[in-house]
Amino acid sequence: MSDEMKNFPPEIGEDEFADDDIVTLSTAEGEDIDFVEIAGIAHEGKFYAILQPVELLPGMEDDEALVFLVDRDDAGNDRFSIVLEDDIIDAVFEKYNELLDKAESDDN
Repeated sequence: MSDEMKNFPPEIGEDEFADDDIVTLSTAEGEDIDFVEIAGIAHEGKFYAILQPVELLPGMEDDEALVFLVDRDDAGNDRFSIVLEDDIIDAVFEKYNELLDKAESDDN
């Protein structure tokens, strides 16, 4: 597993997401890739999105997701930048897991 990928609960399937949960990002080569938005997490004054590609990318397992920093460009459009720093990735997934644990305990 590469540094920017982490596992998330495999019980979450793409059929559980509405079309508005799909984010399309373009690569530097101009290829469009569709992602399912798993969660949005605020961390240290910044906003991060946990995204899983709709179609697996090379080297990814079906229970892995990527972390992106979300900010705005000069025109006010959302800009997604992949996060490669392990400490940020770990912190984002830790907050995500805390939210899942809280949601599960609230359901019981």
